[in-house]
Amino acid sequence: MLTAKDIMTKNVTTVRAATTIEELARILMEHKISGAPVVDDNENLIGIVTENDLISRDKRLHIPTVMRLFDSFIMLESPGRIEKELKKMTAIAVNDIYTKEVITVAEDTSVQDIATIISEKKVHLIPVVEGKKILGIIGKIDLIKGITGRA
Repeated sequence: MLTAKDIMTKNVTTVRAATTIEELARILMEHKISGAPVVDDNENLIGIVTENDLISRDKRLHIPTVMRLFDSFIMLESPGRIEKELKKMTAIAVNDIYTKEVITVAEDTSVQDIATIISEKKVHLIPVVEGKKILGIIGKIDLIKGITGRA
């Protein structure tokens, strides 16, 4: 049975929360990767940042729907969500756009379990960790290589 250890990329490019957006874009392009784990000063995993996080900086701001009821105005969307969108759109560092709740797996996680996670959770990258230390990373292409026997 194939496991995460068999298909993961071991040479993982990481970034820090203080990495600038411009530097992040350069790193992703130079290394031809779709995202990177975010680590602290002790190399512990604290999040993940992807191309999608960069792309969302340039999207149109969705103005919340407001409903008028008698003499009151009611926002139909959370003001917190709008604040979060604005923060991402004006980001200057990875700290403003990365995802803090990261789905991770252990080295002995089966390829079938990894495929299920990627499919059901709609994630593109899964760090392989021991505690908070990154051992490797699995992207969709790593999974495809594993499934087709080309890992």
